[in-house]
Amino acid sequence: MQLHISPSLRHVTVFPGKGVREFIKVKVGSRRLSYRMLFYSILFFTFLLRFVFVMTAVDTIDGERKCSTIGCLGKRLRPKILGRRLDSTVPEVIYQILEEPIGKDELQGRSDIPQSLDEFMAEIKEGKSDAKTFAVKLRDMVTLLEQRTRNAKIQEYLYRHVASSSIPKQLHCLALRLANEHASNAAARLQLPSAELVPALVDNSYFHFVLASDNVLAASVVATSLVRNSLRPHKVVLHIITDRKTYYPMQAWFSLHPLSPSIIEVKALHHFDWFTKGKVPVLEAMEKDQKVRSQFRGGSSAIVANNTDKPNVIAAKLQALSPKYNSVMNHIRIHLPEMFPSLDKVVFLDDDIVVQTDLSPLWDIDMNGKVNGAVETCRGEDNFVMSKRLKSYLNFSHPLISNNFNPNSCAWAYGMNIFDLDAWRKTNISLTYHYWLEQNLKSDLSLWQLGTLPPGLIAFHGHVHVIDPFWHMLGLGYQENTSSADVKSAGVIHFNGRAKPWLEIAFPKLRPFWAKYVDFSDKFIKSCHIRAS
Repeated sequence: MQLHISPSLRHVTVFPGKGVREFIKVKVGSRRLSYRMLFYSILFFTFLLRFVFVMTAVDTIDGERKCSTIGCLGKRLRPKILGRRLDSTVPEVIYQILEEPIGKDELQGRSDIPQSLDEFMAEIKEGKSDAKTFAVKLRDMVTLLEQRTRNAKIQEYLYRHVASSSIPKQLHCLALRLANEHASNAAARLQLPSAELVPALVDNSYFHFVLASDNVLAASVVATSLVRNSLRPHKVVLHIITDRKTYYPMQAWFSLHPLSPSIIEVKALHHFDWFTKGKVPVLEAMEKDQKVRSQFRGGSSAIVANNTDKPNVIAAKLQALSPKYNSVMNHIRIHLPEMFPSLDKVVFLDDDIVVQTDLSPLWDIDMNGKVNGAVETCRGEDNFVMSKRLKSYLNFSHPLISNNFNPNSCAWAYGMNIFDLDAWRKTNISLTYHYWLEQNLKSDLSLWQLGTLPPGLIAFHGHVHVIDPFWHMLGLGYQENTSSADVKSAGVIHFNGRAKPWLEIAFPKLRPFWAKYVDFSDKFIKSCHIRAS
């Protein structure tokens, strides 16, 4: 075989030849060696040498044996291009020891386990241990520290659960003093609102806000912050809904602390005609839910005693036991159309929010026929807080959930919601909500674990109008990473989570944003030893 290359390097011709000698013979069209051919030949060999040098250098850095001959080039080039791989230098016995299971009780009472990395290194160096001894000591030390860390985390979650679920003695004191004031002071029993202002309660030219709470101090902060930041406080109507036991303290507080010119209405659930007629589906569901939880969960002691669950799973189960998740104050929002039959639109506020701006522009938002104006929680600068999708709340391993919903659909937040009650009355949202509550009870609470948000996400699915995140900043009750500047610039801040601002476990950096709306010089506040910090 003969290879013929033209002087211009544009044509290559192969002729049949004889033997190996003929195969390597190259005929050039010109008797003189072309400078161009010489240049390309040098360029090719330069590239080849550079390639060999780089691959040799990489292998040397990776820790392989040095190799200076072309004969071992294939070994160096074996993939990723030609099958190249790195052999582990860790003795196999270390993997064997570390993979051996070890029981929890095996480490109890042993004094030979290193308690720190420094102690471990000192023992290894002094004893000049072999690989097996090294692995055994390392495994025992890491396992012991892991067990202690797990126990510490679980204890922390248990203490937080107790702290967040209990009523602080200061709040209990406030309710008792106000109830006593209601009984002994006629000024604390004033009709709210006064008779001449009652027509405003059903006048749709006003801005109607609804707050459901059994916490007098929390309700006072929401009301005060709402009115103080309103540009037209005389057009604000706040409907406060509470339960039977809190009604008298709540009425006493707002009778003695009027927020004129705004209009405050205080009503207990039993004051609503609709609520007292027939059966209320949400109350029936709550009664069944309470019974199921008491049997299914086994209480906090059973949850903490579980040795297989991870700490974050235990934390979620403890949170599911919180009384607020089975509180009528949380569930009652699903009955707003029946409770306020004369109103076209309301803004619903949770009692752990603080209003920092005028909220009247919310009435100018075009809802495009949707029922619920809410902030989405799947996108935003804070990835920790704004990363919630349906899979964050619903159990998609259950076919009833996976067959009906998309796990990656964006979730939205309760806490500050615009509800178009007219549009709501034309839907089956409330019936859908009750249907899924029943399904969750029938499945032993396996569709979701806690709260009113999961059934709300289902019931309002397809009926949500997304509003600007400015109107609702979340997460101030379970993390303090949000900067003070961002908190100040938000329209409404929400202390959702365990660390409520009226509890001792509140984050010191964030509590002042709530405390600024509490008058700590008030005689009821002072007498119950409620302090700014």
